[in-house]
Amino acid sequence: MSIEVTQLLKQYGEQKAVNGVSFAVNKGEIVGFLGPNGAGKSTTMKIITGYLQADGGKALVCGLDVASHPIEVKKKIGYLPEANPLYPDMYVREYLAFVAGIHQLKDVKAAVEKVISLTGLTIESKKKIGQLSKGYKQRVGLAAALIHEPEVLILDEPTSGLDPNQIIEIRNVIKQQGQNKTVLFSSHILQEVEAICD
Repeated sequence: MSIEVTQLLKQYGEQKAVNGVSFAVNKGEIVGFLGPNGAGKSTTMKIITGYLQADGGKALVCGLDVASHPIEVKKKIGYLPEANPLYPDMYVREYLAFVAGIHQLKDVKAAVEKVISLTGLTIESKKKIGQLSKGYKQRVGLAAALIHEPEVLILDEPTSGLDPNQIIEIRNVIKQQGQNKTVLFSSHILQEVEAICD
């Protein structure tokens, strides 16, 4: 299993944001995490990626317990959060080189070129992130999630707020990546899940 979640629990005071969630995602699968807004999808994803600690249960990524091996797990995951944390004053290439540096990649330039091509950012790659449309900003976030060639991609509402053409383009990138990676993505739209999942 690439992702295994067992009886996950997260509470905020009396409110249970995640209550007994269990599921597994096999290597090489594209799986949609479907539910209405406020159902706990983002919270679950933050726990799986190690950005939030669970109050109960267990999350494993590539056989590693997220709670006891957070650094190792983060190396195996490419994560695109719903609120894409980009730096608007940085240029696309500059930002991706920055992310590659965080991952301590040996050939930063080659890694940046690869993800720019992969995510269709070539024509926008010399612009500042703040000058990009929402669709291209999503592509930058996806490129950052892919730059270290993770085994697992976790994408939180990756097509939220995009126009129909941008949605199709992002779907295609996700499907392409799903050919050799495990992909878990969240959505509150059934048609979105049906269009992307295996």
